[in-house]
Amino acid sequence: MKYFHHPHPFQLESGKLLPEITIAYSTYGKLNAEKSNVVWICHALTANSDVAEWWPGVVGNNHVIDPERYFIVCANILGSCYGTTGPLSINPLNDEPYYHQFPFITIRDMVNAHILLRKKLGIEKIFLLMGGSMGGYQAMEWCLMECDIIERLFLLATSAAESAWGIATHTAQRLGIEADSTWQEAVANAGAKGLKVARAIGMLTYRNYNIMVQKQSDHDAAKVDDFTASSYINYQGDKLVQRFNAYSYWMLTKSMDSHNIARGRSNDTRSILRTIHQPTLIIGISSDILCPLVEQQFIADNIAGSTLKVIDSEYGHDGFMVENEQISLHLEAWLKIP
Repeated sequence: MKYFHHPHPFQLESGKLLPEITIAYSTYGKLNAEKSNVVWICHALTANSDVAEWWPGVVGNNHVIDPERYFIVCANILGSCYGTTGPLSINPLNDEPYYHQFPFITIRDMVNAHILLRKKLGIEKIFLLMGGSMGGYQAMEWCLMECDIIERLFLLATSAAESAWGIATHTAQRLGIEADSTWQEAVANAGAKGLKVARAIGMLTYRNYNIMVQKQSDHDAAKVDDFTASSYINYQGDKLVQRFNAYSYWMLTKSMDSHNIARGRSNDTRSILRTIHQPTLIIGISSDILCPLVEQQFIADNIAGSTLKVIDSEYGHDGFMVENEQISLHLEAWLKIP
């Protein structure tokens, strides 16, 4: 992981300023002489910049996004807790962590931070910009904000605007965090129990009925407590609490709610999508209940020359992180890699 420190005020879409920002990022491979081999990957909600670690089978040696072929960049998003400026960072104006004072940020603010890093790295063109879920939100916004920089676009399990279903889910998750009696305390682990609740709610939308019944059912009819499904949800909640932070989770779900490519541009999402001229590959997951296939179909219907592929998977929204072999086959064929 590398760090880029921008020691100047960073303007947010809200009009507020961050006095300075630091961006944590990872790169793989080398930029070629023509500067024509950049693949930039935008990550989802609780991921980090180490894309080769969390997307094995797609990124890495001898995979479709191969550092022997491409210069691969992934930057941790603004507001996260993996090295980029966020609620746990020190506010240089008072030498104390931001915590609840961290300002509201949007997807566009995240993309503006990516653009700062792009310029710092001397990247003039992005051969392929790709992202799944919240990463797709960033990729679409970036394509609209720097249309002449992006050459190809790859979107997975994502939408052109956050849906009412997504906003309702995020609101329920934030209510879980806010109900934690420690949430208002100015300490790094405030809201930890609430974060576990938020993750539990999230898991019900990342997966679905079929995969939960298939993987987490008990086969002892006499059982009345300590069910496998309960243990699974508790385990997933504990695991996130150990590696993430309630401040960032609360903030980033608000950022996701802000996602609407038509905001401030037009009242018509279709017309905005039609301005995207880049060749675009779109993948949807058949069993996704968080960002269902209808959302990807809508994008494909309105981006001229786009290609929509549907992956039949039991894993729901998490299929974009699990079905690496199918994703790679579609992406390789679309890129026409020999």
